[in-house]
Amino acid sequence: MAPKANADGRTRSSVQIFIAAGLCCFFYILGAWQRSGFGKGDSIALAITKNEADCNIIPSLSFDSQHAGEVGNIDESESKPKVFEPCHHRYTDYTPCQDQKRAMTFPREDMNYRERHCPPEEEKLHCLIPAPKGYVTPFPWPKSRDYVPYANAPYKSLTVEKAVQNWIQYEGNVFRFPGGGTQFPQGADKYIDQLAAVIPIKNGTVRTALDTGCGVASWGAYLLSRNVLAMSFAPRDSHEAQVQFALERGVPAVIGVLGTIKLPYPSRAFDMAHCSRCLIPWGINDGKYLKEVDRVLRPGGYWVLSGPPINWKNNYQAWQRPKEDLQEEQRQIEEAAKLLCWEKKSEKGETAIWQKRVDSDSCGDRQDDSRANFCKADEADSVWYKKMEGCITPYPKVSSGELKPFPKRLYAVPPRISSGSVPGVSVEDYEEDNNKWKKHVNAYKRINKLIDTGRYRNIMDMNAGLGGFAAAIESPKLWVMNVMPTIAEKNTLGVVYERGLIGIYHDWCEGFSTYPRTYDLIHAHGVFSMYNGKCNWEDILLEMDRILRPEGAVIFRDEVDVLIKVKKIVGGMRWDTKLVDHEDGPLVPEKVLVAVKQYWVGNSTSAQ
Repeated sequence: MAPKANADGRTRSSVQIFIAAGLCCFFYILGAWQRSGFGKGDSIALAITKNEADCNIIPSLSFDSQHAGEVGNIDESESKPKVFEPCHHRYTDYTPCQDQKRAMTFPREDMNYRERHCPPEEEKLHCLIPAPKGYVTPFPWPKSRDYVPYANAPYKSLTVEKAVQNWIQYEGNVFRFPGGGTQFPQGADKYIDQLAAVIPIKNGTVRTALDTGCGVASWGAYLLSRNVLAMSFAPRDSHEAQVQFALERGVPAVIGVLGTIKLPYPSRAFDMAHCSRCLIPWGINDGKYLKEVDRVLRPGGYWVLSGPPINWKNNYQAWQRPKEDLQEEQRQIEEAAKLLCWEKKSEKGETAIWQKRVDSDSCGDRQDDSRANFCKADEADSVWYKKMEGCITPYPKVSSGELKPFPKRLYAVPPRISSGSVPGVSVEDYEEDNNKWKKHVNAYKRINKLIDTGRYRNIMDMNAGLGGFAAAIESPKLWVMNVMPTIAEKNTLGVVYERGLIGIYHDWCEGFSTYPRTYDLIHAHGVFSMYNGKCNWEDILLEMDRILRPEGAVIFRDEVDVLIKVKKIVGGMRWDTKLVDHEDGPLVPEKVLVAVKQYWVGNSTSAQ
C-alpha cells in the first residue's frame, strides 16, 4: 500500500529542533502524526526522545578576553536583524541560474540556453523562497527511493509522458517510482545486472559514476544498493522537475547539460559514465561531447551507451528514424571512441560498453593521427565557465597509481597526493586532515544527535577541501555533495573523487544548480571567511536558505567574528541558531554556529 502524506502540511514524523539562546542544549520534539499507510510512523529520532538531553553537549559560551571585548562592543541599536520577507509563491521552484524565462533569451545552438545563466545583481531576489502548501519532509531512505509526496513536487506530466516506460506513477497523494526507464522498462536492477556482466560493479572497483541526461535518476538510485555513487544530471527543460524528483528521492543529482562549456567536474573523476537514451548527439563536432566524457573518465573507466543508435539495423523502424542517419551516427561514435583509444568491450541488444585504456602506452597510434588534437595538460581541471574546446585530454605524465577498491579507497592515500600532483598537500597533511575531521564530526554528532539517524539524507559540504568531512560522516544512510569553491586556494576536488566521493565546482557568489529544498543538512566550513569581500554574504545565506529543506540544519564553522555577523543576518531568515565553542574549548577562536530552518510554507499574499 502506498504511503500517504499528511493533508495538514506537516511531516508525519517531523522533527523540530528549537535552539534558544541562553539554553544549554537542543530540545528535540518528535511529532508522530502518522495517519495511515506507511507503518506506525518513522521513528527516526526515537532514541533522542527516549534519552534525557545532555546539557553538557552545548555548554554556555565563554570567550577569551580578546573576544569578550569584540562581542560586547556590538551596538544594541544595530543588533536587530534585517527581516527577509517571503518571496511570492510563484517562486516556489525558482532556480536562479536556470530560470526558464531568462533561458529563452539565449541561443539554442549546442544547448547554450539550457546552461547556467545567472541573474545580474539588480535582478537577484532578496526574499525567502517559500515551500509549497502541504510540503512534508521526504520519506526516509530507502523508502524515499520509491515514494515522493505529491505536495513536494506537484508535477504530473511525466506520469503521462513516460507512462509506458515505468518512470513514475501517481498514486493518491504520492508519486511512486517503479525503477523503470526508457531503456529499462522492466526495472533498473535487471539492467544493472546486465551491465555487471561486463563491468566490475560488485567488487568496489567501480565506485563513482556519471549519468548524463538522467531522467528521474533511477539508474543512480538502484546503483546505491551496490555501493556505487552516481552523479546524475539533466537540464531544466520540458521534462519538468526530473532533477527535483531525483533529489526528493534522496539520489544525488544536479541541473546540468552537455552544451558549450565544460562539465563542472575534475579530470579522471568517474569510474563509469552512462547514457541511457539521453538524446545527446555524441557524434557531432568530431565527438566533442565524447571528448568531454573522456576528460572526466578515469583511465580504465567504462562508458555505457544504451539506446539509439546502438543496434540500429533491428530498431530503426521502432525508433522511426532513417536507417542511414542512425548508421552514420554510430559510425561517428565508433570513430570518436577509436580516436580516444577506447576499447569496445560489449554490444548486446541496444547497449554498448567501451573501456578507456589505462595509460597512454596503449594509444601509440593516435600520436600520428592528424585528428588527435590534444588539450593543454595543465587545463584539465580548469572548467568553471570554460569553453569546451573539443580537444583530447592527455593522460597524466606521472602515473598516479592504482586506486584501491571501495571502501578501502575512502582512507587510502589518494594517488594524486602520493604522486605529489597536488601542490602544498603531502601525505602527512592528508592524514592530519582526516584525523581533524573525525574529531570535528564526532563533535557535530554530540551537538546534533540526528546526524546518525537517517534524518539527514542529502548533505552538502560547501567547502570540501580534501573531503575529510564527507569521509568522516560516510554512511549508507546519507550522501554528501562535496563542493569545491572556484576561488579556493587549492583545487582538491580530484582528491575527493579518488576517495570514492562525489562533488562539483561552484562559485558561491552565484546560485547553485539545484531546485529549492533539496538538502537536509549543509556544512559551511570557512566559507564566509573565504568569500569576505568577494560578494554579499546575504546572497550566500539566502541561497543556502533556498536549497535547505524546512526543518533542515546548517553547521557553520568559522572564526567567531565571522559567525557573529552570520548569526545576525540569519536572525531575520526564520532560522533558530546557537553559537557553540570549538570542541577543544573556549580559548580556540574558531567556533561553531548551528542552525535549523523553521517550517513554513508560502501563500498568495507573500511579498516579492
